[in-house]
Amino acid sequence: MSLGYSKSWLYKWVGRYDIKNSAWSQDHLRCPKNNPLRTSHEMEEIVKMIRLNLYNRGLFCGAQAILWELEEQGVLPLPSLRTINRILSRNKLTYKRTGSYEAKGTPYPQFPFKFPNQRHQADFVGPRHIRGAEGAIRFYSLNSVDLATGRCAIQPLLSRSGNAVYEAFWESWTRLGMPQHLQVDNELVFCGSPKHPRGMGPLIRLCLSYGIELWFIPPSEPWRNGVVEKFNDHYQQKFLKMVQMQTEADLRRESLSFENKHNDRYRYSKLNGKTPLQALAQMKTKKFRNPPKKLAPRTSLNKPESGRYHFIRLIRGNCKLDVFGELFSLAPEYQYEYVVATIDVKEQKLKIFHDQAQVAEFEYKLR
Repeated sequence: MSLGYSKSWLYKWVGRYDIKNSAWSQDHLRCPKNNPLRTSHEMEEIVKMIRLNLYNRGLFCGAQAILWELEEQGVLPLPSLRTINRILSRNKLTYKRTGSYEAKGTPYPQFPFKFPNQRHQADFVGPRHIRGAEGAIRFYSLNSVDLATGRCAIQPLLSRSGNAVYEAFWESWTRLGMPQHLQVDNELVFCGSPKHPRGMGPLIRLCLSYGIELWFIPPSEPWRNGVVEKFNDHYQQKFLKMVQMQTEADLRRESLSFENKHNDRYRYSKLNGKTPLQALAQMKTKKFRNPPKKLAPRTSLNKPESGRYHFIRLIRGNCKLDVFGELFSLAPEYQYEYVVATIDVKEQKLKIFHDQAQVAEFEYKLR
């Protein structure tokens, strides 16, 4: 043709001509109407709905938690973590709860956890029950978390007797490694007998015997063990409510499976999106200190002759320090301040520290 265009070009514009539409001659978009690689609208709505549901229930609501929820609901095909993150970002659903609780005007002692097994937090969940063919089975779960890497250990047990507790810790340490510092709350199962506050309960003796410094957080302040408390919520929502078990063997097998799944696949923002095992590999740490024997000691442990264990306490208006029910008077300037009370087993002393400086000392004969 004289204009230098093909017949198909001519027929295209003849076909588009519309005397009633003044914009008939404008170019149309050339991109395809359907992109087979784009996430479907239905999948995007499912991700948004699950994320909102998890958030409203106060649970983990990041991409990994959403992916687990999709798996458990049987949604196929599963999107990748990267796709879920893009959906959240596109819909401005990436905001998260920030900050940790701090008592106003009362600084809380801070402790480092830069290296694997430098500090663990541990706590019990239970009692819980599973219903099998032969009736209900009552159990507890000792959950431990390494603060530096986020690795967890889940150890189910049927009783919380003294020996059962330190055997559960022993089993956990065979997988996590033995910590330098272990942080727990003030449950009697951790402390020992209230009638003999200086008698050193089974867990205290176990830790002292193997060079572990045990730390007791302030009473009635569970958020001081916030990492393991948050993990306990995760454990209850994603394991106890989701996994069907009928026997003790099921419980032990599935607990270990969930532990491995968490350590291998769960990604933490505090670890820059790495899983616990990826964070551990990147740290290139030396070989862990593992329990020296496969089985925990079966007999009662002797009273250790050295080592230290600690209590973090808020000194209230009476200026009294409470250590397992025993009261020690402190100077008025420590009123409404947190102190660290350290029992030195070798010296038989109770030493009080405030802002890392020793401020008092008492005789403390262990029995």
